[in-house]
Amino acid sequence: MSAVRPLSALRTLAALTALPLLLTACGYGSDAADDAKKPGVSADAKKLSVDEVRIGYFPNLTHATALVGVQEGLLQKELGGTGIKASTFNAGPSEIEALNAGSIDIGWIGPSPSINGFTKSDGKSLRIIGGSASGGVKLVVNPDRIKTLDDVKGKRIATPQHGNTQDVAFLNWVAEKGWKVDAESGKGDVSVFRTDNKITPDAYKSGSIDGAWVPEPTASKLVAEGGKVLLDESDLWPDKKFVITNIIVSQTFLKEHPDVVEAVLRGSVKTNEWINAHPDEAKASANAALKELTGKALPAEILDPAWQSITFLDDPLAATLDAQAEHAVKAGLLEEPSLEGIYDLAPLNKVLEAAGKDAVDDAGLGVE
Repeated sequence: MSAVRPLSALRTLAALTALPLLLTACGYGSDAADDAKKPGVSADAKKLSVDEVRIGYFPNLTHATALVGVQEGLLQKELGGTGIKASTFNAGPSEIEALNAGSIDIGWIGPSPSINGFTKSDGKSLRIIGGSASGGVKLVVNPDRIKTLDDVKGKRIATPQHGNTQDVAFLNWVAEKGWKVDAESGKGDVSVFRTDNKITPDAYKSGSIDGAWVPEPTASKLVAEGGKVLLDESDLWPDKKFVITNIIVSQTFLKEHPDVVEAVLRGSVKTNEWINAHPDEAKASANAALKELTGKALPAEILDPAWQSITFLDDPLAATLDAQAEHAVKAGLLEEPSLEGIYDLAPLNKVLEAAGKDAVDDAGLGVE
């Protein structure tokens, strides 16, 4: 590693260290924006117990169940005369805040903000009611500087944000390698830079970082810039599956409008089924939704490998969320949480049974 860095690289590195340290899911900032597109509701369709359900999700491929479900009208079809108001978020905390404030009722979100939202409210704010996606997280490195996993020691590695899902995963991997890193400062045998996914590719190009443990499509953007996938996080988990996106609901909304919750879950299950049966069409649909929401579609060289690395499924993979919480505790990022009651999978299992599918398990963390 050269002792002299270009001035542009030093400026980028300084900017990285000044970023807010937030507990969040993989995202691109922290501002929420209402989606102007609202699917049409048939005039003769029967309403459920509310006129409108407010849902939230990220403009991100790991949230493709929501992207495609809205884009293709699959969620609306199950809701009948009840409309959808969709809002998009760029980070987990803002979506949790919206749920707590009653601005949204149901959301697609990552495991770390789900855990954080549940524990900070003493188990009163939300329930996880279903799964959505697994995988889509990779360690991408500069192949000129890092050739093996052991070469990561002493290097500068970016994660999306302090304490977020990927930050926890990387710190846990570092600890299992026997290396030491201070979870708060990111200093140690590896230098961890908490870097917004929007600027990680620029930081990589400038040489300010040597690699990044990041979700898709950021990982594939780095590969397009010459990076190499050194490790796919899926390889570290049993059956190569771990939760990256699940579905949460306000406990108040779940109690007062179970018919609407069940309809959204039916739509989610049918969307995942359609995605898996029509992967190319679903990929194009998700990309069209991203273009509408962000103003820019992903090019094929980024979209194709990113999409291939994500698995869409209904199972929330509860045991892996529990493991992720344990990893955060071991890293010193989270006090020992009480997660009992974080799941209510009864509505989902009712939907799955009606569809002739197997029930899913809450790993002992469900409501009594």
